[in-house]
Amino acid sequence: MSIETLHTDNAPKAIGPYAQAVKANGFLFTAGQIPLHPVSMEIVEGDVAAQTEQVLANLSAVLAEAGATWNDVVKTTCFLRSMDDFASFNGVYARVLGEARPARSTVAVAGLPRNVSVEVELVAALPPR
Repeated sequence: MSIETLHTDNAPKAIGPYAQAVKANGFLFTAGQIPLHPVSMEIVEGDVAAQTEQVLANLSAVLAEAGATWNDVVKTTCFLRSMDDFASFNGVYARVLGEARPARSTVAVAGLPRNVSVEVELVAALPPR
């Protein structure tokens, strides 16, 4: 099995001992993305909707670097600081993903890095090249 790490400057750089994403056996596995702006590396200001926009933009950039789109995503795992934010999160998620309907888990967690409201990771089946 070959494993290849992936990096794009259009998403926040890894701030620890991990990769933005890893390609393995025809799949893309991303690290969890939080609402960091890829240039400033600062948390995007605003509510969960604004933070979700940035998280999904970051993941879109990683997908694009891998030659994939949201239609190639088979699973997302979504972490919310509060389930009270689910409706706002889900509205942005539905709009950004369009017709894509990957399997999804959404859970509330006790805390997220840098006290953000949302984090999302995904698995995508890479299109043949």
